[in-house]
Amino acid sequence: MSQTPSAVNPPQRPDHQSLATFTAAIRNLLPAERRLTDADSLLTYGRDWTRFAEPAPSLVLLPDSVEQVVAIVKAACQFRVPLVPSGGRTGLSGGAVAAHGEVVLSLEKMNRILDFNAADRTLRCQAGAVTGQIQAFAKEQGLFYPVDFASSGSSQIGGNIATNAGGIKVLKYGLTRNWISGLTVVTGTGELLELNHGLVKNATGYDWRHLFIGSEGTLGVVVEAQVQLTRAPQESQALVLGVPDLAALMQVFERFSNKVDLIAFEFFSEAALQKVLARSTLTRPFASACPFYVLLEIELVSAEMQAFILELFEACVEAGWVVDGVISQSQTQFTNLWALRERISESIAEDIPFKNDIAVKISDVPAFLERIDAIVAVDYPDFETIWFGHIGDGNLHLNILKPTRLTKAEFFEQCHQVSTKIFACVQDFHGSISAEHGVGLLKKDALPYSRSAAEIALMRQVKQVFDPHHILNQGKVFD
Repeated sequence: MSQTPSAVNPPQRPDHQSLATFTAAIRNLLPAERRLTDADSLLTYGRDWTRFAEPAPSLVLLPDSVEQVVAIVKAACQFRVPLVPSGGRTGLSGGAVAAHGEVVLSLEKMNRILDFNAADRTLRCQAGAVTGQIQAFAKEQGLFYPVDFASSGSSQIGGNIATNAGGIKVLKYGLTRNWISGLTVVTGTGELLELNHGLVKNATGYDWRHLFIGSEGTLGVVVEAQVQLTRAPQESQALVLGVPDLAALMQVFERFSNKVDLIAFEFFSEAALQKVLARSTLTRPFASACPFYVLLEIELVSAEMQAFILELFEACVEAGWVVDGVISQSQTQFTNLWALRERISESIAEDIPFKNDIAVKISDVPAFLERIDAIVAVDYPDFETIWFGHIGDGNLHLNILKPTRLTKAEFFEQCHQVSTKIFACVQDFHGSISAEHGVGLLKKDALPYSRSAAEIALMRQVKQVFDPHHILNQGKVFD
């Protein structure tokens, strides 16, 4: 990688002749029903959960085999037609948005689980397999796939891999990266790479698998994955505790995490809870309204664990860190308590939130929260703010909701101005401006707050090696 690559240019709309030649080249590859140009399909496949940019793809392709993906990428490379790899389109950073006439390459037809190895506790699947489908298959084998989030019913494993998705159980099980033992990818030149072959140990130089995990479709298209499974956990108990202030959040975390192995430690604000209750049939976990709430999940690994959890809860109440709380006594109650946290994103979607997905070291969370809360109080005095996140791994979600008096453009402009202060604070704590949603379109301008100029220059060089003609996800992560 000694050569100096040219700068990666912003997205360029493909010229009419190039697109026409590309379309003709792949006409015999896919039937007409998997080459979509109608307005509804272009709108549906051209965006993700963000509404940051208006989708404007030229064409949507739905291959159903690795060979077809290879042929499509080679043709795109030959005719310089930009491609946007697309999974379940549940992303929150604009990473799957096609706004400049790109061709969307959807993997949704490649959704099969191909094989299962009980001895290795691995399954091999196509990139379009839905996360929930993998979880259900694992359960049928008496095993467990632990990467989980609210969108697991529609997100696809290829997209999870592309963003190194985290979710609600990272505290115990880690990110998607921890559960991918092998990958098959198609690079920007159409080269097919099979990476790591499911090995546990492989000390033979660079592990390219980890380079593609989290690369947001800018280096290659994930077409297959070997997914590691683990033993199914025993029954778990959920607690929702009301706390008086931000400082108490970490006191509760320290008390519980020092005594038990937490599966999850989530938090959300009273404002977030009100949104969920207003837009669902769920009810308050207890009568008291508190500024903040924490949700804990703990595996009941012994007969004595329930009594021990109750002791820890009572100790937190006695110390003044917890105002009130509830401990699940049935699977239904467990599910409903988790729903209070998991339904926050969908409950605020219609309010057009401006999302901040930020992270610092767990030990820095109290001081960081205090700094960010002060910025929000000064700069967003008349905006509704919704706090929630995976506080047990240092990941905080700050959502600013658009007031009706502002247009979307005006709202985003104001939020971007304040974001510079938030990101400067993140930089002071050596944190991340995107903990789990990726960079995509929305955060590429903020990348220097988390990555040095030298690191970004190396990213460009890596891009040049795997996608020398810059056809894959142009304008995402960096320009």
